[in-house]
Amino acid sequence: MSPVRQGTALPAGVTRELVPLTAEDGGQLDGALYAPAERGGTALVLMHPSVGFHHHYALVPLAQRGFTTLGLNSRFAGNEGPLIMEQVLLDLAAGIRHLRGLGHDHVVLVGNSGGGALAAFYQAQAERPTVTAPPAGGPPDLTTADLPAADAMVILNAHRGRAQVLTAWLDPAITDEADPMARDPELDMFDVRWGPPYDAEFVHRYREAQEARNRRITGWVEERRAAGAEDQAFVVHGTAADLRFLDLWLDPSDRAAGTYRGPDVRAADLAATGLGRCSTLTSWLSQWSLDTTNAAAEPNLAACSVPALFLQGTSDQGIFPSDTEALFAASGASDRELHWIRGGTHYFDNQPERQAEAFDGITEWLRRRKMGP
Repeated sequence: MSPVRQGTALPAGVTRELVPLTAEDGGQLDGALYAPAERGGTALVLMHPSVGFHHHYALVPLAQRGFTTLGLNSRFAGNEGPLIMEQVLLDLAAGIRHLRGLGHDHVVLVGNSGGGALAAFYQAQAERPTVTAPPAGGPPDLTTADLPAADAMVILNAHRGRAQVLTAWLDPAITDEADPMARDPELDMFDVRWGPPYDAEFVHRYREAQEARNRRITGWVEERRAAGAEDQAFVVHGTAADLRFLDLWLDPSDRAAGTYRGPDVRAADLAATGLGRCSTLTSWLSQWSLDTTNAAAEPNLAACSVPALFLQGTSDQGIFPSDTEALFAASGASDRELHWIRGGTHYFDNQPERQAEAFDGITEWLRRRKMGP
């Protein structure tokens, strides 16, 4: 079972209901609503742009603590290739409207993993909408959309945005986008000449080359569109090549070497599946391009005013201390807190004590702000 998923059996006192929803533009999505025996005034909503969250590991434990919890699957769940971030915001809005319609006085966004940047993008546009169209054009116009604002945000083991994490993981040694085995040895993290550990000069060259590759793909996308291709599917190879996966001295934490897929980083990098592996022209511009996406976490967090709690496991293999510190520093909330979960991995898989620390921390933080169960 995927570590992001919990078992389907429910503990006593918690009920689950499948909630079919329709977004403002007609998009179809579903939510799984978990409710305690006595529903309180505060509801929590969890959503990822592309991962199914109906059985997210936090839903039942938070319902047991007295919160109504809603796990949303966007219209793109399980199909990130054509994903448009601006449309996902309409899906999240449908979930929040549903919770408001049930009579909940407070709705809190719990942004986990890729859901953190999504929560920030949503709340920023709900408070002060600025985006009139996705980067490739067309609807939706978020300045005219119905985006009910949340009352608080919890940012849990979350990265800095889809374009940002993809770029940090991009393999810059790939010289031919159609052939992941065509490689520049001067930029190959798996060449033992360079490390690990990797020296500062190599790290600098490597990071610059990662950004350059992202921008080369963006340039190709824009050329294809200028040539008349409204949209087109394509593959992005080599998306698990962050130097921090192998070098524990870079951005040091108590993580183990490897990726979420295991210790073999090269196998993850060359796998047939992976982060951002399949995309389209319009989707690349919306979610993966450094220069065109509207969904980077840091500028959006700066535009959010509601109370914000940041929780981060120190053994996370894909989100590193500098990432969390950057998100916290960017936050525009006057009421904000950062807590480290010592030894916590990305999913708290087989870590019941770490999970309890996170969920108890969320509960107490909201209770102090009169949004407890």
